[in-house]
Amino acid sequence: MEEIKTKILEEYKNGNIVVSVVGGLLVMPIKEFIKQPTNEMLYDLNRNEAVVLTFLSDPKWINDYAVAKVITELKNRIEELENNYCDKFVENFNNSSYCKNCGQHKQNH
Repeated sequence: MEEIKTKILEEYKNGNIVVSVVGGLLVMPIKEFIKQPTNEMLYDLNRNEAVVLTFLSDPKWINDYAVAKVITELKNRIEELENNYCDKFVENFNNSSYCKNCGQHKQNH
C-alpha cells in the first residue's frame, strides 16, 4: 500500500491525478481531467450519486455525497464565470474603439 501512496503523491507532483479503475490505476493530467463534464468526473472518481448512495451502511457516504455536490456546484460556477467573461469580452470589444474586422484602432482607418 505504501508503494501506491508513493506513486499517487509523485504523480500529483507531476501534475497528474491517479484514480482507481477496474483494470488498476489510471494516471492522467489533472488539468485535462477537470475539463470533463461533471458527471464523467464524478464517475471516474466513484463519487457520482448512484455509486455513493449504494454504500449507505458506510458513514463515509455522507462526505462522499457532499464532495459530489460541491464538485458539481464548483464546476457550474466555473462554467458560469467563463461564459460571463466571454460575454463581457465580446461586449467590450464591440463597444471599443477597435475595428471589428481587423482589430486595429478605428483611428488608423
